[in-house]
Amino acid sequence: MTLTSTQATPLDAAEIEALRADFPILHRTVADGAPLVYLDSGATSQRPEQVLKAEYEFATTSYSAVHRGAHTLASEATDAFEAARETVARFVGMPDDGVVWMRNATEGLNVLASALTDPEAGEYALRPGDEVLVTELEHHANLVPWQRAAARVGATLRWIPLTDDGRLDLSGIDDLINERTKVVAFAHASNVLGTVNPVRDLAARARAVGALTVLDACQSVPHLPVDLGDLGVDAAVFSGHKMLGPTGIGVLAARPDLLNALPPVLTGGSMVERVTMETATFRDAPQRFEAGTPPVAQAVALRAAVDYLDRVGMHRIAAREHQLAQLMLDGLATVEGVRVIGPPTAENRTATVAFEVEGVHPHDVGQVLDAAGVAVRVGHHCAQPVHRRYGVNASSRASAYLYTTDADVERFVEALRTVRGFFGRS
Repeated sequence: MTLTSTQATPLDAAEIEALRADFPILHRTVADGAPLVYLDSGATSQRPEQVLKAEYEFATTSYSAVHRGAHTLASEATDAFEAARETVARFVGMPDDGVVWMRNATEGLNVLASALTDPEAGEYALRPGDEVLVTELEHHANLVPWQRAAARVGATLRWIPLTDDGRLDLSGIDDLINERTKVVAFAHASNVLGTVNPVRDLAARARAVGALTVLDACQSVPHLPVDLGDLGVDAAVFSGHKMLGPTGIGVLAARPDLLNALPPVLTGGSMVERVTMETATFRDAPQRFEAGTPPVAQAVALRAAVDYLDRVGMHRIAAREHQLAQLMLDGLATVEGVRVIGPPTAENRTATVAFEVEGVHPHDVGQVLDAAGVAVRVGHHCAQPVHRRYGVNASSRASAYLYTTDADVERFVEALRTVRGFFGRS
């Protein structure tokens, strides 16, 4: 599904206000009493009371190590921990044993890239002469690990370039995905441009030449229905803190047979079968990649976040975000001296909009907006090549979510109108 779809009924104003009542932080004031307008959900989303309470209740009733004890608390904690895995797996269309808990999505990508450089990965191992394909719009987390992996084994890193309007330039795709391609790693949706990429097509092309598809789903899983099995990808990562959950937990979701064919990257307790003084054997996935004490409380909270998103309905969230993307683009088009970086329309894009203000540094833009109570992101957003492609060092970025109102967008646009005048640029 793309964010162009209008098959679902978007959340209406009354429903959004009811949802906002679940988010305590949205009712605070900043900047000398200005109501908070939170437009930085692409970096970290806010959490509803249901998620906060789930973690608190676990910590005060069942907190214990998992898989390591026969007492009541250990049993309850293990059940809650594995129930969270089942819920998350169902949410993204993967089997339970294909969901591995990570500290964050970045760790998941590094684990995959590292495992694939190990000769013990067998047929999946990267070797000299192989090619790894990424795109020019990647977050550094889905670029730097592959740079290092390619350099480590003597493989070649290639990338799909961008068009002037923020889309992937697929004109040379037949050359870029070829018999030497071993891994195709790309974002489902850009954290800067908002671009939603054609996952099924790219995954099918990779599969046709025997390459693995690795999907950075950090900006898609929170915002639209995602079925990884249906998309045809081999592995994907996403983060809890971008989907109403806590920090400190991410997911590596992959085909169980792929995970079981890869060597573990971190070793130690909980992931072994038998250990002698000379050797060790390792458990199957997912425990194979979960060395040490896992993020139990965070997994419980993430389950609550997924339950919350399910109750609201991902199709309805996606339809609402399509409205918000158009609303922000329309608003920015009315502000003199503002250039949107990325697709100029809401078709196949998320409600994440990066922009530059002529003659004003993004950090200064952010400070003026903050003084009006509007929180946006400023900087290069861990995506320097994207900014370089469009001739800027940094940008400001507004990113909406299910709790964003039309009034939030209007306040953002009105505050943005004052920026150039504040610095004498109008």
